[in-house]
Amino acid sequence: MGLIERMFGLFFENGTNVIKDTVEVFHENAEAGSARSHAVQIEAMRAHSDEFLLPRQGAFDRIMDGINRLPRPALALGTLGLFVSAMVEPLWFAERMQGIALVPEPLWWLLGVIVSFYFGARHQVKAQQFQREIVSTMAHVPQVMQNVAALRKLRADSVGVAGTGQDARLAAVAVTADANPALDEWRRSA
Repeated sequence: MGLIERMFGLFFENGTNVIKDTVEVFHENAEAGSARSHAVQIEAMRAHSDEFLLPRQGAFDRIMDGINRLPRPALALGTLGLFVSAMVEPLWFAERMQGIALVPEPLWWLLGVIVSFYFGARHQVKAQQFQREIVSTMAHVPQVMQNVAALRKLRADSVGVAGTGQDARLAAVAVTADANPALDEWRRSA
């Protein structure tokens, strides 16, 4: 047994794992890498959120917010305007398109990067808001399920809905005949 203990002691001495430590020199520990990546992402989101902590009350902030809202409607309305101009004035439209054909390719790439960055960032913000709304909605699911179960118990066709349970006074009232003048008159006429 001494030989086996010495062998295990060589590899797993003092709570360390020599094999694991050696492998991690050549290959990253996935769990530790994931934890580091998560920490970096949390810090980046925290730094990004600090920008929105300051209240925006100045005229400059309001003007910039208004300008930031212009690209989407401008692109949409501009594209629709191109379609309309192509139908109304085909020659005018063809002249403008010949001018666009002369724009160098690097400028098209730059435009693509700018538009992608703008819409990509906006899409990310909207996706995060959507996820927060889903989480908020899902938090209400247990209460909604309890409410649905309580409502289903109140249905007239449910078994035992008119049961009195352990209430003796309610059971006595349920079997006591009420005064019904129409039924009494019918009984007298029969």
